[in-house]
Amino acid sequence: MRIALVTEGSYPFSHGGVSVWCDQLIRGVSEHDFDIVAMTGTGAERRLWQMPTNVRSVRAVPLWGPVRKLPATRLSMVRGPGPGPSGRPARRGGDAVVNCGLNLGRALVEPDLRLAGPWFRAALQDWARLAPSQDVEAALLSPAVITVLMDGWSSDELAAHWGGRERGLPTVGDAVTATRLLAHLLRPLELQPPEADIVHLVSNGIAGLTGLAARWWHGTPFVLSEHGVYLRERYLSFGRSAYSRPVKWLLLRFYRLLTSAVYAEAALVAPGNVYNQRWELWDGVPDSAIRTVYNGVDPHEFAAVEAEPKVPTISWVGRIDPIKGLETLINAFALVRRQVPESRLRIFGSVPAGNEDYRARLEELTLHLGVGAAVTFEGRVESARDAYAAGHVVALASISEGFPYTVIEAMSCGRATVSTDVGGVAEAVGDAGVIVPPRNPQAFASACVQLLQDAAERGRLARLARERVIDLFTLEQSLNAFRRIYSDVAADADRSRKVSA
Repeated sequence: MRIALVTEGSYPFSHGGVSVWCDQLIRGVSEHDFDIVAMTGTGAERRLWQMPTNVRSVRAVPLWGPVRKLPATRLSMVRGPGPGPSGRPARRGGDAVVNCGLNLGRALVEPDLRLAGPWFRAALQDWARLAPSQDVEAALLSPAVITVLMDGWSSDELAAHWGGRERGLPTVGDAVTATRLLAHLLRPLELQPPEADIVHLVSNGIAGLTGLAARWWHGTPFVLSEHGVYLRERYLSFGRSAYSRPVKWLLLRFYRLLTSAVYAEAALVAPGNVYNQRWELWDGVPDSAIRTVYNGVDPHEFAAVEAEPKVPTISWVGRIDPIKGLETLINAFALVRRQVPESRLRIFGSVPAGNEDYRARLEELTLHLGVGAAVTFEGRVESARDAYAAGHVVALASISEGFPYTVIEAMSCGRATVSTDVGGVAEAVGDAGVIVPPRNPQAFASACVQLLQDAAERGRLARLARERVIDLFTLEQSLNAFRRIYSDVAADADRSRKVSA
């Protein structure tokens, strides 16, 4: 089959667990061909992965760079647009572009999600029909849409959602900021969707727009994999942003409606853990449409490590990002040093573009806590196994995760782990490691001290950890699960086509 794999901010332009998963999948199911559609920032990002031989094409979709549109004559939609906010199909006259922007705006500020959801999906269908050949971005930024947003935003019913009138009414500047951001987020709908047997979304959210467009244009089924909870991570990231409360609310409403739309249209949802599955069920995905597939590792590539460092050491592996909870880790390490004065913390991982200030703040924190000489930032390493071998204990202090590779890779290497109880981490670790609450340096430090000082317990957990990976989380198990998913989804789509014919 021909699979279109759609990513956002990851493969093949970034390192990290999701990119590892993408590369493993493509290489592992080499009987299928892949086209990569990657949501990027500006389009100037450098490709960091060497493409497997079964990758036929790589297409970057820059959300902030120039977008090349295709002639409308090359497109034909399988299904017409759904009902608009009035309950009737959108008009197809010269005002269709204006209606498209207005319908999207009305859906975003409709207080009742039961009404907003269908309106939003209908507006997206109109956008997918018009955007490849017409300037719907201009319609979204028009005074008419700004007025719709201002009127809805300022209503008493919505004011409580974004903070209340006592904080000040939204301004026209807020509306312009929000619509400009939305116009960029909707960029994937301006491009012709990929033609494939199956579209495989690596995450919900912006990547989902390509899956929706492929379904609406070509009738192509799409599979959705989820490594973390996309919507929850948007809430976490917007909490740190400098946008005004009304702007944050409107953008989060967009993500809320978008993730629900993607769930509703997916042929099958394949979360990486049961934690994600609970979110999906909450958002209306039927249990019959969910098939959990754990990430897998090759136990030969991550063979057990026997030797330990001479100095008590905690090792951390990942990308330097606020969601990884490195402040908690460093604060915890400062407490560890009080009981194990000779201990060290080695941090392995690259700094994604835009996170340089965060890395600088972490270094400042180590100096402030008096542990700067004992903490080293060592950058990305070619062999993750070497990074796990560098510690007596491997740590994960994230505030949000899916089913993290670093934990199961470290377990495969026979290392004791201390991890925060987020996402699917507890599912991965089971009774073969220590789980502590997130954002709790005291609990994290206590667990690390216990393991650093107790070689017998480290050894016991190390043995259990490797056995658990071999039993449950091998790469071959994961690849076989996706082979079955592709086959089942393709067969269902074929039956549906025969019935409709």
